[in-house]
Amino acid sequence: MTHAAGIEVATLRADFPILNREGGRRLVYLDSAATSQKPWPVLGAMENYYRETNANVHRGVYELAAEATERFEAARDRVAAFVGTRREGLVFTKNATEALNLIAWAWGMRNLAPGDVVVTTEMEHHSNIVPWQIVAEMTGARVLFIPVDGDGQLDLQWLSVTLRTEPVRVVSVTHVSNVLGTINPVAEIARSAHSYGALVVVDGAQSVPHMPVSLAELGCDALVFTGHKMLGPTGIGVLAATPELLDGMEPFLGGGEMISDVSTDGSTWADLPWKFEAGTPPIAEAVGLGAAVDYLTMIGMAQVREHERDLTAYMMEALAEVDGLTILGPEDADLRGCPVSFAIPDVHPHDVAQLVDREGVCVRAGHHCAKPLMRTLGVTATTRASTHVYNGRDDVDALVAALQRARNFMAG
Repeated sequence: MTHAAGIEVATLRADFPILNREGGRRLVYLDSAATSQKPWPVLGAMENYYRETNANVHRGVYELAAEATERFEAARDRVAAFVGTRREGLVFTKNATEALNLIAWAWGMRNLAPGDVVVTTEMEHHSNIVPWQIVAEMTGARVLFIPVDGDGQLDLQWLSVTLRTEPVRVVSVTHVSNVLGTINPVAEIARSAHSYGALVVVDGAQSVPHMPVSLAELGCDALVFTGHKMLGPTGIGVLAATPELLDGMEPFLGGGEMISDVSTDGSTWADLPWKFEAGTPPIAEAVGLGAAVDYLTMIGMAQVREHERDLTAYMMEALAEVDGLTILGPEDADLRGCPVSFAIPDVHPHDVAQLVDREGVCVRAGHHCAKPLMRTLGVTATTRASTHVYNGRDDVDALVAALQRARNFMAG
């Protein structure tokens, strides 16, 4: 099965052992927006770390510890290069949520004042709303939301007016909506926000795994993403930021590893990026993320994007054949990432997900940690299908066939 972009889906599938699990039916995994599957090179890199170089990093002077540190820091170099930033601006966190909390607390608590405005959007994941709400309440700032129009696009005119009329200190926006699939024009947003002196933070959890993304090209001050959505392990995320921004921030977590010196009179901090990496870091997970970056680089992120754009277009066309089904978000696949959310009249999304699961098709149902967007859309939940490099048109065909049977079953 060769894709138009030159990706051999069948060959790639062989790299993902979970897709070959036995159970009497082929596993059709369409929930990569929640978490992606892991290829052998990622699994092998983590196993090799534990078998060959398991030791704590940065601390020991013996050979094994030096080898562990070398693997850990080499992973940082590869991830930094992957998103076009400098290694001193690449902080490992637990996940994208922690990275957003780090910015909100370490920057927001020291820079926001009563009356200041934080701008985010109605289509955000809760991770890019709740930390700002908490910090705003503590500092007296306000959180305002860019509206989403009927086509699933942000109202940039609203943003323009707000930047001119409100004391906006930070704009924090998702690159790709995890519900609507909308690819937001974050470079344009960053230029506008910077012209008014606002900080720009981008949630790249749904973009970095699926398309070429560069911190410099986006023009943002900080970019966050997470390993488990980009073929890497759980338990590791990334804050990629300009060193200038990180230099001006105080640590979010304190303790071992992030200090230069500690005395009874006070403490001083380690250099970047270790200033923000308190305690033993996720070493094996970083090694696994480095291997995931290598795997995606081998395929080519432009090819990944073209493959998934084509597959999204095919999915939207195929889903339209299901009686009454409505797709949410932009109609043009060029304007979308991988997530495709849909609703079927009189059938709850949870019922849809359970019925197609009987045929080995995995999709997500719920509010997708985006309750403000659900309220804007006038729904409580949707069903969502999302792809990655191991998916092909046969997976979409299996989904549509399962949905047709589910629709007939529910209709009696």
